[in-house]
Amino acid sequence: MTRVSPMSILDLPQDDASEAIADAEADAEIEAGFGIPHERVREWLLKLAAGEQVPPPVA
Repeated sequence: MTRVSPMSILDLPQDDASEAIADAEADAEIEAGFGIPHERVREWLLKLAAGEQVPPPVA
């Protein structure tokens, strides 16, 4: 019996147009101030790693 492996997300064909749209939307969100600064995310992750239960940072 031949065993069929499930497809990986890495095996899907690349859709350059959709990727470009998603990148443009993400860039627009960051420009509009909806991004979270790296340092705030880093501080949050360090607290999680130390065992603290803290909510994720928000924009």
